[in-house]
Amino acid sequence: MLKRFYSLENYIKAGKVTIIYGARRTGKTTLLENYLVNLKEKYKLDSGDNIRVQQIFNSRDPEVILGYAEGYKLIAIDEAQQISDIGMGLKILIDHRHDLKVIATGSSSFELSQQTGEPLTGRKRTLILYPLAQLELLNKQNEFELRERLEDFLIFGSYPEVLTAGTEKEKKEILNELVGSYLFKDIFSLEKIKGTHQIFNLTKLLAHQIGKEVSLNELAAQVKLDIKTVDKYLWLLEKAFILKKVTGFSRNLRKEVVSKAKYYFCDTGIRNAVISQYNKLNDRNDAGELFENFLFIERLKRNDYYEIYCNSYFWRTYDQKEIDLIEEREGKLFAFEFKWKDRKIKVPKDWAENYPNSEFNIIDKQNYFPFITKP
Repeated sequence: MLKRFYSLENYIKAGKVTIIYGARRTGKTTLLENYLVNLKEKYKLDSGDNIRVQQIFNSRDPEVILGYAEGYKLIAIDEAQQISDIGMGLKILIDHRHDLKVIATGSSSFELSQQTGEPLTGRKRTLILYPLAQLELLNKQNEFELRERLEDFLIFGSYPEVLTAGTEKEKKEILNELVGSYLFKDIFSLEKIKGTHQIFNLTKLLAHQIGKEVSLNELAAQVKLDIKTVDKYLWLLEKAFILKKVTGFSRNLRKEVVSKAKYYFCDTGIRNAVISQYNKLNDRNDAGELFENFLFIERLKRNDYYEIYCNSYFWRTYDQKEIDLIEEREGKLFAFEFKWKDRKIKVPKDWAENYPNSEFNIIDKQNYFPFITKP
């Protein structure tokens, strides 16, 4: 069993709804079940796939919904995104039962967040469950052992099933199944989304451009779609926890690029599965890009889990000066340049002159581990 960072008993409170988001197969159900198995309070666990449960919450009838929860101290709904207007039903529970604890898990944040956003304002706590973070894997192995496995993480990623697979053949099969059957499922099931091959082609295109700035105009031309459709698909891919968008940082200096964005994959194994590329690092020319993607996402997990609130950007000028990651937190700027190969670099002159109070650090294979695991 791989232990997750979240201990749900620290987050679940009476009179509040705890919502657990995340891509499919990241372990949300397992996390929930492991919490419930040791619970001494009387609880009810149901699935949003259950038609009867859907009818109860869709009724908006306080008598029906409260009758469903009567006698229980905790209600847990797995796959809650399957219940339309789930937020209003949960609001009725919390408003009438201040002693009640409620947990809802969901893989489609673009559905579940819309349904729970306004009804549960001030009544919910949201947790995002990513594929396993390096800081979580420290429960099983030490830093030296995890650093030894860096190549494996870059190629196959960190999904729980992948990490527990016995062979590389099994890892490839799991990743191919995830990409082919699960990760795009929420997007494809939405009404009005019919261009499934176009979304996949867009994802494949971005898989070849990790760490590079892209423009909507260029993407639209390459996948032969209008800009509005491409923008919508990118939004869906981000809400489905497949991609993460990063925008350019600027304080209105004329030479700073802000019109383009970068996209990283939420898991490097998924990225490699999208383009069917599982070669060893010595046999490929994108090791640096994979390392950059890995560092960005692991840093994102670290910030989220430790509740370090910051805005993340990249920085580039029109004359090709760039920095991979800018973090803006507590009124200060922190700049990080990611390097796979050993070479000396200096802070860009334009950055140093215009942001003299910022910090600048190079993150490489020697010092990356604390960067993604220490609070």
